Amino acid sequence: MSNPLAVGATIGILGGGQLGRMLSVAASRLGLKTHIYEPGASPPAGEVAHRVTTASYDDVAALTAFGQSVDVITYEFENIPTSALDLLEQLAPIHPGRQALATSQDRLTEKSFLQGLGLTTAPFADVPDMAALEAALAAIGAPAILKTRRMGYDGKGQTRIKTADDGPRAFADMAGAPAILEGFVNFSHEVSVIGARGQDGSVACYDPGENLHQDGILRMTKVPAKLTASQRSDAVLIAARILNALDYVGVMGVELFVTPEGLIVNEIAPRVHNSGHWTQNGCTICQFEQHIRAVAGWPLGDGSRHADVTMENLIGDDMAKLADYAKTDAAIHLYGKAEVKPGRKMGHVNRIFRA
Repeated sequence: MSNPLAVGATIGILGGGQLGRMLSVAASRLGLKTHIYEPGASPPAGEVAHRVTTASYDDVAALTAFGQSVDVITYEFENIPTSALDLLEQLAPIHPGRQALATSQDRLTEKSFLQGLGLTTAPFADVPDMAALEAALAAIGAPAILKTRRMGYDGKGQTRIKTADDGPRAFADMAGAPAILEGFVNFSHEVSVIGARGQDGSVACYDPGENLHQDGILRMTKVPAKLTASQRSDAVLIAARILNALDYVGVMGVELFVTPEGLIVNEIAPRVHNSGHWTQNGCTICQFEQHIRAVAGWPLGDGSRHADVTMENLIGDDMAKLADYAKTDAAIHLYGKAEVKPGRKMGHVNRIFRA
């Protein structure tokens, strides 16, 4: 970018959750302001952002005022209504771009895109109706997972199919939403690569992290991941290929299954990612600053790791153990959420292990 944002410029962020909060903190360190747009009252990001607009995504007047008040727009979650983006892109640049959002918002589109790049995914099939599910199960087999094509996260919007007899029950679980069937993948573990691409096309990727999930929610990420040197290189190259194919600007999370036959792409997330929180204490330039640098047109930072890190999410009742965490030398990152709920991410801790 020939004109990077000057100190004092404002970055608009769609969404006011914990990712928006940590993006705002990173922006402030660089002398940049953030303006949060969030339908819900008192969002976590609102405590640290320069400005907050509380309005729905169909409020044309609020969206217009927001778009006119910022120099560039980014987002902390994928499921932003198309109508809002149509309006906002006339007022300010949006990074990452619309293609990345459209690709990641629909699991069928995403899988087709990845296969089009020559990357390996789980076998999949479109499931618009029960007949299609029966055909898909006959072709792909069971066990398998039926997922809504849109709006699913943290294990929501999906159900496991153990045998073909589970088909009707699983289809009913989708409640009429368009769905996709994904075949079972025999993997040893999951890893993710946090990659960034700047407006000048430069790419910087962090070391892959190894992820542990519980009840569909990320519980822990460890770096370094259990990977051979060639697997580690392949993981980074896969992330870079996706970033370049989308002409991407910003940080992306790429989740991969490690199998005896090679790496299989599980999904992509066009935003800063939970599995990249370890970078806050394991790298000089964390994923949040890297994303701000990218969307602001600044040079990307060095993403090299200076320590081994274990990131552990604080979920729901884990907050009752906060005093115990505080007695350790772990770095505590809380999200400012007032109400503790089961399955709700309240914060995370990073434990550093130096050589």
